[in-house]
Amino acid sequence: MSTPAERRQLRPTDVKRLNRDWRRRTEARLGLLVESVTQPFNIGSIVRSAAVFGVDHLWLAGNSTPPTHRNVAKTALGTERLVPWEHAGTPAEAAAAVRKEGMRLIAIELTTDAVPLHEAPLDGDVCLAVGGEDHGCSPALLAAADAVAYIPQIGRVGSLNVAVATAIALGEARRREWAG
Repeated sequence: MSTPAERRQLRPTDVKRLNRDWRRRTEARLGLLVESVTQPFNIGSIVRSAAVFGVDHLWLAGNSTPPTHRNVAKTALGTERLVPWEHAGTPAEAAAAVRKEGMRLIAIELTTDAVPLHEAPLDGDVCLAVGGEDHGCSPALLAAADAVAYIPQIGRVGSLNVAVATAIALGEARRREWAG
Protein backbone atom coordinates (compact mmCIF):
# COMPACT_ATOMS: atom_id res chain seq x y z
CA MET A 1 0.00 0.00 0.00
CA SER A 2 1.36 3.40 -0.92
CA THR A 3 1.75 6.29 1.46
CA PRO A 4 0.16 9.67 0.69
CA ALA A 5 3.59 10.98 -0.34
CA GLU A 6 3.84 8.19 -2.97
CA ARG A 7 0.28 8.59 -4.25
CA ARG A 8 -0.09 9.89 -7.79
CA GLN A 9 -2.82 10.13 -10.36
CA LEU A 10 -2.93 7.36 -12.92
CA ARG A 11 -1.52 7.99 -16.37
CA PRO A 12 -3.86 7.46 -19.37
CA THR A 13 -2.36 4.03 -20.09
CA ASP A 14 -2.89 3.02 -16.45
CA VAL A 15 -6.52 4.14 -16.66
CA LYS A 16 -7.04 2.09 -19.84
CA ARG A 17 -5.57 -0.97 -18.11
CA LEU A 18 -7.76 -0.44 -15.04
CA ASN A 19 -10.90 -0.06 -17.17
CA ARG A 20 -10.02 -3.17 -19.17
CA ASP A 21 -9.76 -5.14 -15.91
CA TRP A 22 -13.26 -4.00 -14.86
CA ARG A 23 -14.68 -4.83 -18.32
CA ARG A 24 -13.39 -8.39 -17.89
CA ARG A 25 -15.43 -8.66 -14.68
CA THR A 26 -18.59 -7.53 -16.47
CA GLU A 27 -20.94 -10.05 -18.06
CA ALA A 28 -24.47 -8.69 -17.76
CA ARG A 29 -25.94 -6.46 -20.41
CA LEU A 30 -27.11 -3.08 -19.18
CA GLY A 31 -29.61 -0.98 -21.09
CA LEU A 32 -31.07 2.45 -20.51
CA LEU A 33 -34.48 3.83 -21.47
CA VAL A 34 -34.81 7.61 -21.27
CA GLU A 35 -38.32 9.04 -21.52
CA SER A 36 -39.00 12.69 -22.31
CA VAL A 37 -35.72 14.14 -21.04
CA THR A 38 -35.53 17.33 -23.05
CA GLN A 39 -32.57 19.33 -21.74
CA PRO A 40 -29.54 18.72 -24.00
CA PHE A 41 -27.13 19.07 -21.07
CA ASN A 42 -28.99 16.34 -19.16
CA ILE A 43 -28.95 14.07 -22.22
CA GLY A 44 -25.21 14.71 -22.63
CA SER A 45 -24.54 13.82 -19.00
CA ILE A 46 -26.72 10.73 -19.26
CA VAL A 47 -24.93 9.58 -22.42
CA ARG A 48 -21.55 10.14 -20.76
CA SER A 49 -22.59 8.05 -17.74
CA ALA A 50 -23.98 5.39 -20.09
CA ALA A 51 -20.60 5.20 -21.83
CA VAL A 52 -18.73 5.04 -18.51
CA PHE A 53 -20.84 2.15 -17.19
CA GLY A 54 -20.92 0.20 -20.46
CA VAL A 55 -24.56 0.62 -21.44
CA ASP A 56 -25.19 -1.68 -24.40
CA HIS A 57 -28.08 0.30 -25.84
CA LEU A 58 -29.94 3.54 -25.16
CA TRP A 59 -33.64 3.74 -26.03
CA LEU A 60 -35.23 7.17 -26.18
CA ALA A 61 -38.99 7.56 -25.77
CA GLY A 62 -41.43 10.43 -25.88
CA ASN A 63 -39.93 13.81 -26.70
CA SER A 64 -36.38 13.08 -25.50
CA THR A 65 -33.70 15.17 -27.12
CA PRO A 66 -31.49 13.00 -29.33
CA PRO A 67 -27.73 12.64 -28.70
CA THR A 68 -27.16 14.31 -32.08
CA HIS A 69 -28.46 17.68 -30.81
CA ARG A 70 -25.65 20.24 -31.00
CA ASN A 71 -25.75 21.11 -27.29
CA VAL A 72 -25.51 17.50 -26.13
CA ALA A 73 -21.81 17.40 -27.03
CA LYS A 74 -21.00 20.05 -24.41
CA THR A 75 -21.56 17.53 -21.61
CA ALA A 76 -21.22 14.22 -23.49
CA LEU A 77 -17.64 15.15 -24.46
CA GLY A 78 -17.49 12.79 -27.44
CA THR A 79 -19.10 9.81 -25.69
CA GLU A 80 -22.26 10.14 -27.78
CA ARG A 81 -20.48 8.13 -30.48
CA LEU A 82 -19.83 5.24 -28.05
CA VAL A 83 -23.40 4.36 -27.04
CA PRO A 84 -25.73 2.84 -29.64
CA TRP A 85 -29.12 4.52 -29.46
CA GLU A 86 -32.48 4.77 -31.13
CA HIS A 87 -35.68 6.69 -30.68
CA ALA A 88 -38.13 3.90 -29.95
CA GLY A 89 -41.38 5.90 -30.00
CA THR A 90 -43.82 5.80 -27.13
CA PRO A 91 -42.89 4.48 -23.68
CA ALA A 92 -44.84 1.27 -24.43
CA GLU A 93 -43.02 0.82 -27.75
CA ALA A 94 -39.66 1.45 -26.07
CA ALA A 95 -40.49 -1.08 -23.34
CA ALA A 96 -41.37 -3.62 -26.03
CA ALA A 97 -38.02 -2.97 -27.73
CA VAL A 98 -36.24 -3.56 -24.40
CA ARG A 99 -38.09 -6.84 -23.87
CA LYS A 100 -37.31 -7.94 -27.43
CA GLU A 101 -33.64 -7.70 -26.41
CA GLY A 102 -34.31 -10.04 -23.46
CA MET A 103 -33.91 -7.43 -20.74
CA ARG A 104 -36.01 -6.76 -17.66
CA LEU A 105 -37.14 -3.16 -17.27
CA ILE A 106 -36.60 -1.42 -13.93
CA ALA A 107 -37.96 2.12 -13.64
CA ILE A 108 -36.26 4.60 -11.31
CA GLU A 109 -39.11 6.52 -9.73
CA LEU A 110 -40.92 7.24 -6.47
CA THR A 111 -44.05 5.08 -6.42
CA THR A 112 -46.05 3.31 -3.72
CA ASP A 113 -44.52 -0.05 -4.63
CA ALA A 114 -40.94 1.09 -5.32
CA VAL A 115 -38.11 -0.61 -3.46
CA PRO A 116 -34.84 1.05 -2.46
CA LEU A 117 -32.33 0.88 -5.31
CA HIS A 118 -29.96 -1.28 -3.26
CA GLU A 119 -32.75 -3.91 -2.97
CA ALA A 120 -33.96 -3.74 -6.60
CA PRO A 121 -33.71 -6.80 -8.87
CA LEU A 122 -30.70 -5.64 -10.87
CA ASP A 123 -29.16 -9.06 -11.56
CA GLY A 124 -28.71 -10.36 -15.09
CA ASP A 125 -29.58 -8.40 -18.21
CA VAL A 126 -31.48 -5.33 -17.11
CA CYS A 127 -32.57 -2.01 -18.55
CA LEU A 128 -33.02 0.96 -16.26
CA ALA A 129 -35.64 3.58 -17.14
CA VAL A 130 -35.71 7.24 -16.16
CA GLY A 131 -38.26 9.93 -16.91
CA GLY A 132 -38.38 13.62 -17.68
CA GLU A 133 -36.94 16.42 -15.60
CA ASP A 134 -40.19 17.68 -14.09
CA HIS A 135 -42.62 14.76 -14.09
CA GLY A 136 -40.49 11.60 -14.00
CA CYS A 137 -41.65 8.35 -15.57
CA SER A 138 -45.07 8.44 -17.22
CA PRO A 139 -47.90 6.14 -16.09
CA ALA A 140 -47.42 4.18 -19.35
CA LEU A 141 -43.73 3.57 -18.63
CA LEU A 142 -44.45 2.61 -15.02
CA ALA A 143 -47.13 0.16 -16.18
CA ALA A 144 -44.63 -1.44 -18.58
CA ALA A 145 -41.87 -1.80 -15.96
CA ASP A 146 -41.11 -5.12 -14.28
CA ALA A 147 -40.23 -3.32 -11.07
CA VAL A 148 -39.70 0.18 -9.73
CA ALA A 149 -36.84 1.35 -7.55
CA TYR A 150 -36.06 4.63 -5.85
CA ILE A 151 -32.83 6.22 -4.66
CA PRO A 152 -32.97 6.69 -0.87
CA GLN A 153 -32.40 10.30 0.16
CA ILE A 154 -32.14 11.80 3.62
CA GLY A 155 -31.90 15.50 2.85
CA ARG A 156 -34.68 18.04 2.73
CA VAL A 157 -34.79 17.97 -1.08
CA GLY A 158 -37.26 15.56 -2.65
CA SER A 159 -35.47 14.64 -5.85
CA LEU A 160 -32.23 14.51 -7.80
CA ASN A 161 -31.39 15.88 -11.23
CA VAL A 162 -32.29 13.19 -13.79
CA ALA A 163 -28.70 12.89 -15.05
CA VAL A 164 -27.37 12.45 -11.50
CA ALA A 165 -30.07 9.90 -10.66
CA THR A 166 -29.23 7.99 -13.85
CA ALA A 167 -25.52 7.88 -12.98
CA ILE A 168 -26.28 6.63 -9.47
CA ALA A 169 -28.61 3.90 -10.77
CA LEU A 170 -26.18 2.75 -13.49
CA GLY A 171 -23.35 2.71 -10.97
CA GLU A 172 -25.41 0.64 -8.53
CA ALA A 173 -26.31 -1.88 -11.24
CA ARG A 174 -22.64 -2.42 -12.07
CA ARG A 175 -21.55 -2.36 -8.40
CA ARG A 176 -24.04 -5.10 -7.60
CA GLU A 177 -22.74 -7.22 -10.46
CA TRP A 178 -19.10 -6.71 -9.46
CA ALA A 179 -19.79 -7.36 -5.76
CA GLY A 180 -21.82 -10.51 -6.48
